[in-house]
Amino acid sequence: MPVVTVGEKVKRGQLLGSVDAPVSAPVHSPIDGEVTEVGTCLTAGGARVASVTVAPSAEQDFETFIPVERGDVRATVRAAGIVGMGGATFPASVKLTPPKDLEISSVILNGCECEPYLTCDHRLMLEEPERVLRGAHVIAETVGAKRIVVGVESNKPDAIESLRAVSSGDVEVMSLVTRYPQGAEKQLIWAVLGKEVPHGKLPAAAGALVHNVATAAAIADAVDAGKPLMERVVTVTGRVARPGNYRVLVGTLVSDLIEFVGGFVGEVSRVIAGGPMTGPALANLDVPITKGTSGIVALGPEECPPVMKGDQPCMRCGRCTEVCPMFLQPFQIGTLANQRLWDRAAPLHPLDCIECGACAYICPTRRPLLQLIRLAKAAEMAKGVKP
Repeated sequence: MPVVTVGEKVKRGQLLGSVDAPVSAPVHSPIDGEVTEVGTCLTAGGARVASVTVAPSAEQDFETFIPVERGDVRATVRAAGIVGMGGATFPASVKLTPPKDLEISSVILNGCECEPYLTCDHRLMLEEPERVLRGAHVIAETVGAKRIVVGVESNKPDAIESLRAVSSGDVEVMSLVTRYPQGAEKQLIWAVLGKEVPHGKLPAAAGALVHNVATAAAIADAVDAGKPLMERVVTVTGRVARPGNYRVLVGTLVSDLIEFVGGFVGEVSRVIAGGPMTGPALANLDVPITKGTSGIVALGPEECPPVMKGDQPCMRCGRCTEVCPMFLQPFQIGTLANQRLWDRAAPLHPLDCIECGACAYICPTRRPLLQLIRLAKAAEMAKGVKP
């Protein structure tokens, strides 16, 4: 809930929104300024959420901020509002508190960045590997893990060398096969440890804890300097004048970010928040960059064929089954979800879907399989079943 009022002067790092729920994170002001509105705003995913609008002061000092009160690591990470920055935005403090009956033997940092177009994590590993590895050590010490592994796909050899150059030897930087979705949590655990996370269980059941490399860097900042999560590196690419990776303040409007990089170039059919496989297409560019926004991708007509209208028949070709990393049957779940036969879809384990989008990408009739599976997942969660 907002803890500031309209007309109030705020400083960079000041708390704007507080929360009591355990699976949540507070929000801090990324700038010095004045609160102009307390209300709601539209997000990239289409939801309306509580929001605070801050008009920036004429002069800004981005090197200083109000630090959070530091306690133990978990309390500090929660106070700093740190969430998973790979896109899931799950509160990092919760992940740092695994079930007491499960031992975490390995901390895995996800540096795969397997989504097409995105390179923000790649640049972070190249330019600030010390922050990444410092965060890895903090995480490992907090959960009592003896092994630290950073998984990086083999198409980023410079990032692998950058991390190895600053490692003292107690961190294993592992080169992994370049394939999608290598960076998905369960797939990464299998690739690094050779262990399968049991159905319905947490990664801790395999003795593993996975964090994104950007999340680890943010944890290091919070523990060492009390810095809240107020900014992140965002890939802005595709049909824009100056594609690249930019350090962006949380809350910046996508429209302002596009203007900053010189605007669009040529015809743009779709703008995606995140990666093109999993990110939502934006119907409105006046939505904010959030803590989980890894990229803004502007695609042209040749990269985005027009959406086929109406329900397309399933050819029963089995391609979606062949590419599903969770060994599900997307075509069956999609067919049952389309007919709203939720009870028949449930035994096919739609909640195990990691929403990678591979099934929809490979489908020759271009059925909206991912969206249909999401409906089946929502129906299960409405019954109180946890994913």
